[in-house]
Amino acid sequence: MPASTLRAAGMVTLVVAALLGSAYALGRSLMPEEPPRGNGVAASVHAPHYGDQPPSTEFPGPPGGGYGEPSPDASPSAPAPSRRADDSEGPYGAEVSTGSARIALTFDDGPDPQWTPQVLALLKEYGVKATFCVVGENAEAHPDLVQSIVADGHTLCNHSWNHDITLGERSAGAIRDDLSRTNDAILAAAPDARIAYFRQPGGAWTYPVVSVCEELGMTPLHWAVDPTDWQVPGAAKIAEVVLAETRPGSIVLMHDAGGDRSGTVEALQHLLPELLQRFQLEALPTGTT
Repeated sequence: MPASTLRAAGMVTLVVAALLGSAYALGRSLMPEEPPRGNGVAASVHAPHYGDQPPSTEFPGPPGGGYGEPSPDASPSAPAPSRRADDSEGPYGAEVSTGSARIALTFDDGPDPQWTPQVLALLKEYGVKATFCVVGENAEAHPDLVQSIVADGHTLCNHSWNHDITLGERSAGAIRDDLSRTNDAILAAAPDARIAYFRQPGGAWTYPVVSVCEELGMTPLHWAVDPTDWQVPGAAKIAEVVLAETRPGSIVLMHDAGGDRSGTVEALQHLLPELLQRFQLEALPTGTT
């Protein structure tokens, strides 16, 4: 083959390769980039992380509207089923259900001079009895609020002296001292109170903490519904989660202290009338453990 023909063929090959390369680059530039995998944010191991409530969010309609519909077996017109919210026990045997079709609202970390009176006022307005899991140092600082909780007919629960999430990792003696000190502070405010329950801070249960609380005559109390109101998601989100997840027998976890609880208070204004249409509400019984 003549040299001129070879040179011509080589030039054609180079031109074709250049055109193909340009076309490939153009095509890649028009394709959307693949999103990165993962959000790159490490979850904090320190909880609860209290913060400020987001700006008040108007509820999109009357109570119950847009927050989840009642399940067919929870309809006010249908007979209330006798099943538990969760037939299995909670962590280390802690209670997660009332054991009946009734539901129980529980409030943690108080008493708090700003938020506890507002929660109590709303419960009284709707004739609802609840369970308050109180922190010992707060009970010591606000004995009048402990007295108000008892006077309104609510149940008391020991929630440790200072909300130590690692309490269950300590020795049995240290756990016993913590729980006894908390009970003493509660009884100093309300000598005739019955403290039938203990709730481990953060739900970080261990065998030693369960053993000690039962030794002291208290039932370990967990929960079935957690709207994570301590993460201050706003009133609408709190109400949405509670109404969507609550079933007959549910124990519902909320907070009346530990940070800005305006979202919880606002959510209760919508939750209480709606829950009363769907369920019977009760304070957990204090006569048995």
